[in-house]
Amino acid sequence: MPQRVHLGFWYRLVVVVAKPLLRLFTKRDVRGTENVPREGGIIVVANHVSELDPFMVGEFLYDVGRPPRFLAKKQLFAKAPVKWVLEGARQIPVDRGSADAAQALDAAVEALRQGECILIYPEGSATRDPELWPMKSRTGAARLALLSGAPVIPVAQWGPQQILPYKARKPKLLPRTTISVIAGPPVDLSAYAGKPVTAELLRSATTDIMRAVAALLAQLRGGVPPEVFYDPQQAAAAAALEAQKEGA
Repeated sequence: MPQRVHLGFWYRLVVVVAKPLLRLFTKRDVRGTENVPREGGIIVVANHVSELDPFMVGEFLYDVGRPPRFLAKKQLFAKAPVKWVLEGARQIPVDRGSADAAQALDAAVEALRQGECILIYPEGSATRDPELWPMKSRTGAARLALLSGAPVIPVAQWGPQQILPYKARKPKLLPRTTISVIAGPPVDLSAYAGKPVTAELLRSATTDIMRAVAALLAQLRGGVPPEVFYDPQQAAAAAALEAQKEGA
């Protein structure tokens, strides 16, 4: 039996408003639904290509009976009306500047213990990789998995970037875009169980998770994922150095 979760007014309102619009302007290519456990706490980790991503993956999970709760930046909870929707829909604020990252995830750990589905985009924002592969990611999903023991389900999506690319102001709604979403089996993190949670361990576990996501993405779009994920900070530093050389 699918997990029954009390969604509340605001969550249901978003579903009622957003779902018909999504179906009006997009088509679906959905795969791997059998890999999403119908019961128990799960952490879903997805790639990030557009600001529309939460709607697309959220709908995918809602349709398989696992309506997700998102980890969202604490700053988004500061002002109405976004604050009303996020709080009313029981989304989880995360303070990225917290000195204790584990404490910042307490609410997510508790939600997993209650058998809920937590959706995370470890990249933090839409990828800056020139080829739109996943970029270097934050380690919160790996930390949450090790804290809770919940399985990590990798999900890849492709298509939202054709409707609303990064930094685009207006969506391209027609012709209708096919949104492809695929879920894979749980990522094997057994090699990290019981070990001290160090920065190096979290980075390694995060890489394993995102490689699983990238492999799924390759099934949707073709091509070969990069061996090393794109690092925006390194790319910016390299560009600044090159500009300095040219100006010398």
